[in-house]
Amino acid sequence: MELHVNGETLHFAKDTMTMLDLLEAYDIEEKVAAVEKNKEIIRKTDYSQTNLEDGDRIEIVHFVGGG
Repeated sequence: MELHVNGETLHFAKDTMTMLDLLEAYDIEEKVAAVEKNKEIIRKTDYSQTNLEDGDRIEIVHFVGGG
């Protein structure tokens, strides 16, 4: 599967993935991420049910605490 993530084209061996699978691949906790799929904001409660398709454009913003 080919996905465009944050402007970078990436290839994944899996044929089926959810948004949650993608976040886990990046080691990003879902509670600290905001995600857009094909210019549509995805609600956190929908990450595990949002299927990704070949060619999808994904933008991920994750928040890091610090001080």
